[in-house]
Amino acid sequence: MSGLLLRLAAPMQSWGEHSAFGERDTQNVPTRSGLLGLIAAAHGIERGQPLGELHRLTFTVRVDRPGVRMVDFHTIGGGLPRTRGVLTADGKRQSAATATIVTRRHYLSDAVFVAAVEGPDETVAATEAALRAPRWQPFLGRRSCPPEQPLLLGGVVEDPVARLHREVPIARRAPNGEAELDFVYEGEHEDAFERSELYDVPTEFTRHDRRYRPRPVSVVTTRIPRDLFTASADDYRAELATYLQGAAR
Repeated sequence: MSGLLLRLAAPMQSWGEHSAFGERDTQNVPTRSGLLGLIAAAHGIERGQPLGELHRLTFTVRVDRPGVRMVDFHTIGGGLPRTRGVLTADGKRQSAATATIVTRRHYLSDAVFVAAVEGPDETVAATEAALRAPRWQPFLGRRSCPPEQPLLLGGVVEDPVARLHREVPIARRAPNGEAELDFVYEGEHEDAFERSELYDVPTEFTRHDRRYRPRPVSVVTTRIPRDLFTASADDYRAELATYLQGAAR
């Protein structure tokens, strides 16, 4: 099956699954809803519009660098009822025009993932074109998290999952022991060491009514060629440039 390779790297990214009110969580890996949101933004699909053929895309994620979890103590609002605001230092309520509320927003800092996106040929080709000239800024889970470049690693390829295993450089040093990485697959996988269920398949995607259904995911630890690992950030950038030059041929 044909597909694309997306490099998901940024100073911060956040892939929420059950965020509500003032607590905005993140999963340890990119979610299906987050990846569909990134691609929908590139296509120019507005919230509430049907995702159409994008629902037929599937995602396999390689965890190059899991990153460090961090929490941002964040205030939002203004124009809220006074009773929903926070107290000032002297114990009073702010006016409705300036009232704010406190939120806690969870992020992954310095994480790097590479996602293989597979689907029908026409949908994959249209998605490649959209990512090369996005209508709106793609983001990694939240609008405040734009991706580093390159986001799109080359063009349409056959069997992108195999390329994750054999060709795409890895943004970390080789371990002392076995050269292995975790892969996150949709559905059941016979070699999985971890299986879970994520509520990240969007059925309603409007601003005020977001609904999701569950999907099974499997995490598989896979041996990787040691020469795909890189010794430093400069080495990684050089290897990535070499890979992209080969992909462009």
